[in-house]
Amino acid sequence: MGTAIGELLERQNIELDFLAGKTVGVDSYNIIYQFLSSIRGSDGTPLMDSEGNVTSHLTGILYRTANLFEKGIKPVFVFDGKPHKLKAETIKKRHEIRTEAIAKHEKALKEGDLEQARKFGSRALKLTEPMLKDARELIQALGFPIVEAPMEGEAQISVMCSNGVLYGAASQDYDCLLFGAPKVFRNIAVTGKRKVPEKNYYVDISPEFIDLKKNLEALGISRQKLVWLGILIGTDFNEKFPRIGPKTALKLVKESGSFESVCEKAKFRPEFDYKEVEEIFLKPQASEEFKIEFKAPNSEKVLEFLCEKHDFSRERVESVLKKLGQKASEKGSQQSLSAWFK
Repeated sequence: MGTAIGELLERQNIELDFLAGKTVGVDSYNIIYQFLSSIRGSDGTPLMDSEGNVTSHLTGILYRTANLFEKGIKPVFVFDGKPHKLKAETIKKRHEIRTEAIAKHEKALKEGDLEQARKFGSRALKLTEPMLKDARELIQALGFPIVEAPMEGEAQISVMCSNGVLYGAASQDYDCLLFGAPKVFRNIAVTGKRKVPEKNYYVDISPEFIDLKKNLEALGISRQKLVWLGILIGTDFNEKFPRIGPKTALKLVKESGSFESVCEKAKFRPEFDYKEVEEIFLKPQASEEFKIEFKAPNSEKVLEFLCEKHDFSRERVESVLKKLGQKASEKGSQQSLSAWFK
């Protein structure tokens, strides 16, 4: 979900080559949800193996991560830890939305309404522990590093970016900016034509680069005030202020020297502790116990996991593994084995 500040931000359309040779932190939960949402059948049902295990996210991890590799991008997958207590209400609402969507999806399937089934199928996303376990197993078999965050994956990525461990953050949400990530990249795994939700037309999706410093300068605010702005329009940790949109929120924070002043101007006193929400973003919790190490893909393990356990086409998986091997061993390229796996 994140905070809806997108309309205020300046962004630069880029090609994936822009990130060649760069190590990028991937918001794993975020990207897995993208795969689950976009890789589905015509009736909105996710891809499954013969045992009924969901495999949409594994398909995305295999093919789209391979595409990043071919472009020379080094993805580090960062997984969320225990959710903050203030996120409980957001989690509850997501559960309610999903439960309602599941019921509507099943109803549409029974009635043979494929359009409605597709619509509600993408909302009925449920990321289970077995699915996450499978995702981790495939990522590691492909040779990419995993970092376990103590709390928010976006917070972990942002701190690693600020410390120079990572070049940038890859996430669809804008929360990384509030957490202080200097560079945020969107759409790096979902490029191409995509159907607009609930609309009968498609749009071209291309990778975007959002520079935190340039945006703060363009907006005329500090990062603290960006956090205030996020709090006003709602974050995963607090309800939004009533009747306040992004543009009004920007005006309020620019005119105010304190959040108390913002509340006075907004004529609203929140029940939550804004200081606690502010601290979540300005002092993000992150672990220092991680190891960033890229390894050659374990082809035997990948084939066993995907083909024998989850019914993937052996020919197609072998084709991907062959391409990965060829790309990694290109002589004279920045993507040589010595350069890639160091």
